[in-house]
Amino acid sequence: MGRRGAVAEATRRGSRVPMIVGIVVVAVLAVVIGGVVFTQRTSTGSSDPETPAGSIPITRAGAQFPTQVDGTVVVAGRSAGHTLDVYEDALCPACQQFEAKGGARIAKVVAAGKLRARYHLVNLLDERSQPAGYSTLGANALLCGAENGIFPDLHVSLYTAQPEEGGTGYTADQLIDLGQRLGAGPAYADCVRSGKFTQAAATNFAQAAKDPDLRHQQTGSFGTPALVVDGTMLQPGDDRLDRIAPPL
Repeated sequence: MGRRGAVAEATRRGSRVPMIVGIVVVAVLAVVIGGVVFTQRTSTGSSDPETPAGSIPITRAGAQFPTQVDGTVVVAGRSAGHTLDVYEDALCPACQQFEAKGGARIAKVVAAGKLRARYHLVNLLDERSQPAGYSTLGANALLCGAENGIFPDLHVSLYTAQPEEGGTGYTADQLIDLGQRLGAGPAYADCVRSGKFTQAAATNFAQAAKDPDLRHQQTGSFGTPALVVDGTMLQPGDDRLDRIAPPL
């Protein structure tokens, strides 16, 4: 069945319309949800003014924290009193809005040991780039970055300079170049080029799409971003994440 796998492909075919509709609606609702969950827009960090032609600009995270890969999930920070699970797609515009509004303060509380974040990278929008597949490429690169010590900066850089949905996504060479400029060693390039975590993105999507606890109230389906705090998904009006990660 190729790089996505039979399970993920069956899930995508069986639910493609509600998933895509869910994403469109969630993108519109993100501002409303963000106004409740994140009451103040925050900066995600500082940008590098000197970017080589054709390269992805670097944006530094507001705080640094350790990461590791647990199966198919990026685990950020150490054991903490609260856990945030983030389901996101590298091409998702609403995920970019979430990062712009709350990324810096989430990074701050993760670095301070008050929150542990788990990033589930999915390839929901794989067919929405030219050529198809950027969601998988981005997810793979982020997982590779988590293994090689550059996840915080790589994550904010890819969302700050996110490709346009329906447009041309970044190539593996561009993702490798960005990682190298962020200080990753050769293992990162090998990981990206080999597609080490390609199947992980498809697995994460297949599992999330089938999970009834990850359905947005407005759409009745899974869409990104989906945020789960201490085991319960955030819905509009829920300010638990604001209390854990207050405005900067």
